[in-house]
Amino acid sequence: MNSRIAVFAEGGRPVESRSIEVPAPGRGQILARTALGGVCGTDVHLRRGDFDLPFPVVLGHEGVGIVEQLGEGVVRDAAGVSLAVGDAVYWSPIPPCGRCYYCTVEKDFSSCTQSAWFHDADLPGWGSYADYVTLPAAMSVYRIPDGTSPEAVIALGCALPAVLQGFDRAGESGVIDTVVIQGAGPIGLSAVLAARQRGAGTIVVIDQHENRLATARALGATATLTLDTDAAERKRRVLELCGERGPRLVVEAAGVLSAFGEGVDLAGHNGAYLLIGLWSGRGQVPIDPTVVVHKNLRIVGSCYAQPEHYYRAMHLAAELEARIPLTDIITHSFDVADANAALDAVERGEAVKAVIRPDSALRAPLPGGTR
Repeated sequence: MNSRIAVFAEGGRPVESRSIEVPAPGRGQILARTALGGVCGTDVHLRRGDFDLPFPVVLGHEGVGIVEQLGEGVVRDAAGVSLAVGDAVYWSPIPPCGRCYYCTVEKDFSSCTQSAWFHDADLPGWGSYADYVTLPAAMSVYRIPDGTSPEAVIALGCALPAVLQGFDRAGESGVIDTVVIQGAGPIGLSAVLAARQRGAGTIVVIDQHENRLATARALGATATLTLDTDAAERKRRVLELCGERGPRLVVEAAGVLSAFGEGVDLAGHNGAYLLIGLWSGRGQVPIDPTVVVHKNLRIVGSCYAQPEHYYRAMHLAAELEARIPLTDIITHSFDVADANAALDAVERGEAVKAVIRPDSALRAPLPGGTR
């Protein structure tokens, strides 16, 4: 079986279109036809050259697919749900080793010393900028619940699992009443949903793109601020909206260094500043540590997500789909051969969420739940 793939070979250069022969799945593996591959901001950073990788890789760490073949021994998904050819599946894209300190003691698979975030483009694997994916035995794969559209599950890609982990790590128990979110890309929009789930009555989102702010409002943001104003004016508005104590939680979802200093300034006393978006790129910013001390401020970093957060994100999407326009978050779709155009749309801020939707997927409708 032949599969087209979009390959990142060298930073600063366009993504390349290639093809690869995909064999039948081995023991414990799953062969799936890609239905939708999410385009993440990290992919944009890769193309820019912000990361050095040891070999060319197939892009796409967000994906839903339709099971084509099950390898020997595969009868259930990672949650024990029966699995069959034709089922729609969603996967956590990091196959951990299951034998290192982080896997066995801390249960932090994203820190696994032997895990693979990407796979060699010369080998079949899970990169979702492709017609077909081969999901390895160590990867957590979940059957999408009946009646749930794959579009709703992929609409927030890896962002919703990452935000669910971030809110866990922020350590705020009970209701988080006031939340400020820096950025209205997929991470910021996921934070809006998570804040709503935690009972926040005030959710303020800051971004430079009106199309993204409009989506944030549709998902439940109570106020939005643009970057057309200066930082002092934004802080004045935040205090006006959240009260003189400031927000209980500020979420960095912008992925730009300049957001950090402003986030520390915006955070309220005895609150928390949660960093999720600054996963990509490098740099330094000045900070006055006395501000952190005087505010009793907790600064929490959260790197990626665990399989449990993918499972929770999938079921949260299934629960919310009937009430919230999750599928409308997807504003742009591209074929595998048009991966560079997809990355361009995300980099320019034109897309709220862009996906790779292979032409082959367009010719084969997605299941609406068959069992």
